[in-house]
Amino acid sequence: MKEKRDFSEFVSELIVLADEVASFAKNPEIEIVEDAFTEFAMLVEKFAPILNDLRDKSKIMDKSAIRKSLESLMNELTRAKALIRSSSLKERIKRIEGIAHDLGRSLGMLRVASLEVSIDFREKIGTLQKKLMNVRFGGNTSLTSSSISTFVNEEKVGGEIEQEINNVTGDDVLLHLKNGDAEEFAVALLRLKKFIRGGKLDSGLINVEAAVSILFNRLFSCKTGNRLTIIQLLRSVALQNDEMKVKSCNTMQEKMTKNELLSAVVKSLTRDTEERRESVGLLLELSDLPAVRRKIGRIQGCIVMLVSILNGVDPVASRDAAKLLDILSNNTQNALLMAEAGYFGPLVQYLNKAGSDMTKILMATTLSRLVLTDHSKLTLGQDGAIEPLVRMFNSGKLESKLSALNALQNLSSLTENVERLIKTGIVGSLLQLLFSVTSVLMTLREPASVILARIAESETVLVNKGVAQQMLSLLNLSSPVIQGHLLEALNSIASHPCASKVRSKMKDKGALQLILPLLKETKMKIRSKALNLLYTLSEDLTDELTAHFDETHLFDIVNIVLSSTSDSEKAAAVGILSNLPVSDKKVTDVLKRANLLPVLVSIMDSGTRSNSPAKSILMESIAGVAIRFTSSSDKKLQLLSAQHGVIPLLVKLLSSGSAITKFKAATALAQLSQNSPSLRRSRKSRWLCVAPSVNAYCEVHDGYCFVSSTFCLIKAGAVSPLIQILEDKDWEAVEAALNALSTLLQDEIWEGGANCIAKLSGVEAIVNVLEAGDVKVQEKALWMLERIFRVEEHRMKYAEFAQMVLIDMAQRSDCRLKSTVAKVLAVLELLLVQSSYF
Repeated sequence: MKEKRDFSEFVSELIVLADEVASFAKNPEIEIVEDAFTEFAMLVEKFAPILNDLRDKSKIMDKSAIRKSLESLMNELTRAKALIRSSSLKERIKRIEGIAHDLGRSLGMLRVASLEVSIDFREKIGTLQKKLMNVRFGGNTSLTSSSISTFVNEEKVGGEIEQEINNVTGDDVLLHLKNGDAEEFAVALLRLKKFIRGGKLDSGLINVEAAVSILFNRLFSCKTGNRLTIIQLLRSVALQNDEMKVKSCNTMQEKMTKNELLSAVVKSLTRDTEERRESVGLLLELSDLPAVRRKIGRIQGCIVMLVSILNGVDPVASRDAAKLLDILSNNTQNALLMAEAGYFGPLVQYLNKAGSDMTKILMATTLSRLVLTDHSKLTLGQDGAIEPLVRMFNSGKLESKLSALNALQNLSSLTENVERLIKTGIVGSLLQLLFSVTSVLMTLREPASVILARIAESETVLVNKGVAQQMLSLLNLSSPVIQGHLLEALNSIASHPCASKVRSKMKDKGALQLILPLLKETKMKIRSKALNLLYTLSEDLTDELTAHFDETHLFDIVNIVLSSTSDSEKAAAVGILSNLPVSDKKVTDVLKRANLLPVLVSIMDSGTRSNSPAKSILMESIAGVAIRFTSSSDKKLQLLSAQHGVIPLLVKLLSSGSAITKFKAATALAQLSQNSPSLRRSRKSRWLCVAPSVNAYCEVHDGYCFVSSTFCLIKAGAVSPLIQILEDKDWEAVEAALNALSTLLQDEIWEGGANCIAKLSGVEAIVNVLEAGDVKVQEKALWMLERIFRVEEHRMKYAEFAQMVLIDMAQRSDCRLKSTVAKVLAVLELLLVQSSYF
């Protein structure tokens, strides 16, 4: 070998050489040394993984010491190759043993040279080295290590060995198979293998039926290696005895079809890869026998294991398992067992086949009862189970319809299957069934309503014109269970983003009149689903809602808020109230008399930290109701809200709520703060019976302020969280926060308000808002900055920070803003007051 030869190429040549040596050793020219050379071949085959690892690590393994050890390996393998092809029997056995030991020494050199490699790699080398150094081809070993030597004296020479094997009779083999100890049994297996290889099964030298019977019996008790050999021998017998498969009275057939013997083979399906592969192959060979086909599926765990092997990584075993399952699936019971094991192909084939209705009903019923994973549901949909089930429902008799609907109900919980259902056009058939008054069809209505509710979750359902109106007309004609599913379906349909026209048509068809009476429903599920639907409709039907709501309905909803233990139900109820027009004084009066405020405050006190969707909607809705009770036009109502503790909770929502909650909370606080200047108590007032605390003085309002009576944002601690909202990206919330802060810049208090905002780092936040794309937000921010910069201290401090943004806005902003931008620039003395911007 040339020193400069590529290391990877060198190792590849070594792998090829090892493979050739193993191949020659398995097929020696003289049969008598076959077992010794077979064992040698098994050892040489173990070189491949080690050499492959070396080749993969060629960059770090290409060292002089390693090359020398590999050269030594190549020399010994070359010697072995030449030896195997030589003619001297005695010398070959003795010398192959010596070569094995030399190969072990070469591996030892490699192991020492590989000190920098992983421990696992070196242990792999060490294990093979030990086997090579200890091997004795003429000694007492097992089947996997020179099994023929158990009955051959170590001192016998080649001619004596050959004579002994030639003198072995079929009866001797059977005797050792039946009564021999572990070593004798292993040798007998090897001898039987020679008979089979020699094609002597039909020569009368051995009783095959007796051999098969003994082999089956020994399957229960033998060791792993022998068990694998038995299964391989049985496969060979099965392959070479076609007559066995057609003679019904044949004794061998009877042996092959015994339950306990087939069970032993099935048990091997659970063992290691090679045994599992051979077991599947044997069962496949035996499946030509009708009796075997009948019995295999009944053996506990057989179908399950075959399905597992089908989905496994062994391609040979998987292919044989697929063939065997296909053969077994001709029995409907086996097809059902396969479905239970997660292999649905045969079941779907039965559904699609033209044939017995009872078979299809059986398959559909099984499908309805199976507990399916989402993956299984997806597989069934992709394999084509939906379409034949829909055909069964549309055209079958009652039992077919019921089994098909129940199966579809089981499959329809997966979105992909819902889309397939819609494409079949089943929606119209389901609605027609629900309108039916035929008594025999009543049992079908419940599964039909469940499927409709699931179909309604897909926006694709909107292609069916009038489906929502038809469902509405069914509400009062249905049982409570079906009514619940219809309400659920209607809510799903009304919730779709593109369903505004559908919601309008639902209103025209009297949806509100149908739903409102359900608020008194004693069945909680019905009431809850009715509330959810009413909440969905209330989002864009506010004017119509007030026309249909009377005092009783409002009290019903408040009672639900008060008594319900469900966050989602409370969220829907409060959401309806928050969507009612704020301008409707009658609604406000009823809610006051219903004592709603303390209930809402109690809910907010009990838990604003939860992140559940229902709790988030509940907080949004409570903040929305607070807008009604903090209207700036009604100071008495504001005072009522403040006295019930609404303000501190609104401030809390500024930091912990969603963007919508922050928008509503800031809006409510802005309404309260608008009236703070007129409610303050002057320091100079002579009408104060008790002098207020020094802490009560507010520099912004230049008077004594209290959260519960003057609604002061400063005393409420609301200014900092409002400034924090300005960093959000939700412009509605930002605008609401600016509106609230701008109340501190009203004409009579603007200077104190400017100082307060600047003190809390609000000026930078307002300037940053100018870079947003929302014109209304920019307009409010500019108005505030114009007032803040009137104070010289703030003008000097922030002019440089703000001027670049302002100049850029003056050149590029919306024309509606240019006048306001110019005013701010003028205050900063960056633009003449006489500028054309005014």
